[in-house]
Amino acid sequence: QVQLVESGGGLVQPGGSLRLSCAASGLSISNYSMKWYRQAPGKERELVAVIRSVGGRTDYADSIKGRFTISRDNAKNTVSLQMNSLKPEDTAVYYCNAANILYNYWGQGTQVTVSS
Repeated sequence: QVQLVESGGGLVQPGGSLRLSCAASGLSISNYSMKWYRQAPGKERELVAVIRSVGGRTDYADSIKGRFTISRDNAKNTVSLQMNSLKPEDTAVYYCNAANILYNYWGQGTQVTVSS
């Protein structure tokens, strides 16, 4: 079956860094646009970053642009989100998503808490 498993979340101080990883099984991420979403308490789920399946183009939410970097490693079938200069407002559950025309898959989410 298809699984997306996130890892790398945790507690970090403001200004710190975390690297989230999403390991895919049951699908090849080369056939999917890969996305990171996040959802903070009381907020709607927000698209953070996307890396396209074909040309590898990346796009970012304005709120994190310049601080986060999405990347994929098709050989390892994983996608990552490098998060630098973290702010308290980045606190959220972060979700990995794989999507193409026919399918849309989600990971279980990983908690990121930015607090002093």
